[in-house]
Amino acid sequence: MGVLQEDVVIIRQSEKEGAPTEITINCPDKTGLGCDLCRIILFFGLSIVKGDVSTDGKWCYLVFWVIGKSETRWNLLKRRLVEACPSCFSASEISFFRSEVRPPKPPDVFLLTLCCHDRRGLLHDVTRVLCEFELTIKKVKVSTTPDGRAINMFFITDTRELLHTNERRKETRECLNAVLGDAMISCDVEKVGSEITACSQASSFLPSAITEDTFVLEMPNQLPSGTLTSSSVSIAFDNLLSPSHTLVQIICQDHKGLLYDIMRTLKEYNIQISYGRFTVKQRRQCEIDLFIMQVDGKKIVDPSKQKSLASRLRLELLRPLRVAVLSRGPETELFVTNPVELSGKGRPLVFYDITLALKMLNTGIFLAEIRRHMIGGREWEVYRVLLDEGDISSVPRNAIEGKVWKMLMGWE
Repeated sequence: MGVLQEDVVIIRQSEKEGAPTEITINCPDKTGLGCDLCRIILFFGLSIVKGDVSTDGKWCYLVFWVIGKSETRWNLLKRRLVEACPSCFSASEISFFRSEVRPPKPPDVFLLTLCCHDRRGLLHDVTRVLCEFELTIKKVKVSTTPDGRAINMFFITDTRELLHTNERRKETRECLNAVLGDAMISCDVEKVGSEITACSQASSFLPSAITEDTFVLEMPNQLPSGTLTSSSVSIAFDNLLSPSHTLVQIICQDHKGLLYDIMRTLKEYNIQISYGRFTVKQRRQCEIDLFIMQVDGKKIVDPSKQKSLASRLRLELLRPLRVAVLSRGPETELFVTNPVELSGKGRPLVFYDITLALKMLNTGIFLAEIRRHMIGGREWEVYRVLLDEGDISSVPRNAIEGKVWKMLMGWE
């Protein structure tokens, strides 16, 4: 069974301004495909307002209605979505898709070292350029020298796999120079070993308030006072409606990457979706119906399994990310954490949103780090930002937390 390559992904842009764009995907199925597709859509800054998913386990048909930026590069989005679908082969000079998938080769890692005269919003401007160039930040170390220079070290991978070429490096430097202007002093790119992005087991730079409260895998009976969360989440299981599937009905508040959070959670639990429908109602209210089964093709009838899955889904929908501003002596630090997929991929655009929120608050960044930590048997991505001491008194701590949280959740 095959489908012409140009028909694997079809994007129909709405002629009416503000109306959703329709994305149709028709291809062989594979484990975690829905999660991968939703992650790409999130990376392009788009929000899914409606979705329909159906599969027989071998072939799938997905339709997403999305809204987002007017400058979205739709042709590039289509290319990335097609690449996420099972690989293709040539038969009688016609390209078809097949379900055999070879494990992807780990991407090459490069070190981008950027030295600039520091200014407000500098880090966000650099991050925006890297995102637009499809350069994924794996790790970052940013610091400010006493004489006002910013030393930015970005460990990045290239989605286009071209950063080893002189042309791609030159293009990156030129675009950074165009954005930064006279503020840029030097810019160097070199290939490094992938081991530098390996998860750090040490958590010495994490305060106890973060390690105790943040890295939980199931919903606790009561969250700590002041915890930033979405509104209430309702999850119900029904094993009577379908003879072969368990129906999961979810009602919750919409946020950026909501469908991605659901898909990655089900992927980690090895749950297969045979049919699903997702709709955003008024006031950001979402209704999701999913007909699911276990990997062995059976329903989820065990109450303990239902309880575990519901608890995990509720936690991921209430707190897909954790945000906290803490004082340690004279220093004030912003921490943002999120779980890493089992595939090793982090959540898209987190650093972009953090730096944008701080830029909008006119709050300077003295130092920033991205690290990964293995805690409680799970890998976490931790963003640590040391805020400029001169700005802390003018912006309350809860205002910084709230602004960053709303930006990450897509509520700004």
